[in-house]
Amino acid sequence: MDYTLVVALEMVRAVAWLVLLASGLAIIFGMMRIINFAHGEFLMLGGYTVVTSTHAGVNEWVAILVLAPLVVGIFGIIVERLVIQWLYGRILDSLLATWGLSMLMMGGVTMVFGNTVQGVSTPFGGMKIGAYQMPIYNFVLIGFAVLVLVAIWCVLKFTKAGLIARATMQNADMAEALGIRTRWVYMTTFGIGSAITGLAGGLLAPVTGVVPTMGMNLVGQSFITVITGGASVIAGTLSSAALLGTISQGMTFLTGPVYGDAALLVAALVLLRLLPQGITGRIFKRSL
Repeated sequence: MDYTLVVALEMVRAVAWLVLLASGLAIIFGMMRIINFAHGEFLMLGGYTVVTSTHAGVNEWVAILVLAPLVVGIFGIIVERLVIQWLYGRILDSLLATWGLSMLMMGGVTMVFGNTVQGVSTPFGGMKIGAYQMPIYNFVLIGFAVLVLVAIWCVLKFTKAGLIARATMQNADMAEALGIRTRWVYMTTFGIGSAITGLAGGLLAPVTGVVPTMGMNLVGQSFITVITGGASVIAGTLSSAALLGTISQGMTFLTGPVYGDAALLVAALVLLRLLPQGITGRIFKRSL
């Protein structure tokens, strides 16, 4: 019984992990059709913001919940104004530009911090479930994954800003004709997506360790989750994260982490073969 509960909780934690990794990218790619290949480095920047600020004496939760999303959000707005705004509708060009940005960020952070793993202590310690030990912080990650999805859904569904953002992404020319300043909508949307990515990087810093190359390990999982989910930001991210996270963690328990990662990739390939437009392209049409 205890083992079954631990397995179930670890599967939920794996789903929450993918949700946090992919939420910011789902906004930028799912809504704006910009392939931000520097997404992993945005996560890394959020992690380094937490590490640097906590070492300077800032409270860890202030660093995670305030500074990480603020720093990465502002950085995202700067990137959008300097680079991305010229690349809308040019998917391949945006991929190449953000790939170059990822290399630049990785090299710059390595020069400043070195190529060593840094980190912060994991809050709250652990708890016992029978003979098994589990970090309480896992429940924090699950809670924040839920909060992030609910917050995005509420903004897109119930606010004027969300309505304007959805209208702009669906038909920018018509939105412009109605008086909406679409360039500011794009900038704000990219900044919010970057801020959510920074929050995710800050939340994951205590459990992953922070190193300049960490983005290379995380960007693949993020893109797989978003592309498998399809165009819908909420339904796509949640459905693909639930399916892929469960498969990956289940295989990890049965065979080991290497086969778990391989199972995630194989599952994504099979799903994309059966559902080329993603899960929400076939099953949850017209959902957010």
